[in-house]
Amino acid sequence: MEYPNAYERLRKAYPDVVQAYEKLGEAAKLAGPLSEREQRLVKVALTLGAGLEGGTHSHARRALEAGVSRDDLRHVAILGITTLGFPSAARGMTWINDMLEP
Repeated sequence: MEYPNAYERLRKAYPDVVQAYEKLGEAAKLAGPLSEREQRLVKVALTLGAGLEGGTHSHARRALEAGVSRDDLRHVAILGITTLGFPSAARGMTWINDMLEP
């Protein structure tokens, strides 16, 4: 898996911190019953709700790599309309589409 440059710089400067962070992420992943697919969709939804463009790009890309469909990712943004509001959902759709377009 290829990581963003900022993450790679952090990994090189603070390997112990990044290793602990990754270990925490793995523990959280294994803590519950959600499938890999469900976890990927939740991560996309969380980044959309938090307004994190880079996070949305990263988690949408990972979701695609895990076999989540393009339509599923778009549906996550559409579901945000009634929770986040239309402007936030439209912004999220733009970020998801960034990852879907060649």
